[in-house]
Amino acid sequence: MASQWHSLASQKLFLARTLLGQLDQSTSEREGQPADQAQQAVRREATIQGAIELLLRSRQLLLVMVARLYQKQSEEPATLNELAALIGPELNETGRLRELEQRAGSWWNHLDQLERSQSQPPATRKTVSAENIIAISVDTGPDRTATALLKTLDAIKQFIDDLEEQHSEW
Repeated sequence: MASQWHSLASQKLFLARTLLGQLDQSTSEREGQPADQAQQAVRREATIQGAIELLLRSRQLLLVMVARLYQKQSEEPATLNELAALIGPELNETGRLRELEQRAGSWWNHLDQLERSQSQPPATRKTVSAENIIAISVDTGPDRTATALLKTLDAIKQFIDDLEEQHSEW
C-alpha cells in the first residue's frame, strides 16, 4: 500500500521536473511564434509556481507514505507534527524528518520557505528617490531558481526512494 503513495509522490516530482525543464526553452520556440516579454514573464512565473506546488504536494504525500508504512491506513497527516503524533516521535523516519526541518539549507527547510513565500502576498516596496535612499539588506525570499528547485527535487526524490527501498526489504 505504501508503494502506491511512493508512486504518486514520484509522479508529482516527475511532473515538477518536467515543468522546470520548460524554463530552459524559450516561449517562442515552444509556440512557433514570438512572445513579448510580459507573456514570457507570466509563463515563467506560472511554471515556477506550478513546480513549487508539485514539490509541496510531494512532501505532503511523503507524510502519508510514512503513515502507511506504519499501517495507519485511514490517516493522512498534513504536517510533520501530525505524523509524529500518529506514529510516534521516536521512530527513525520522524527523527530524520525533524532533523531536516531544523537544518538550515535542507530540502525540507527550503520547501517551508517556498510554502511561506507562496502563501503570502508580495511585500510592498517603497519607491526610491534621492531623499529616502538608505542602504539596507533586503530579504529576497527563498531561492526559486530552476537550479535550486531541482536540487530540492532531487533531495526529496532520494529521500522517498531510500524510504521505499528500506521498507520494501522487510
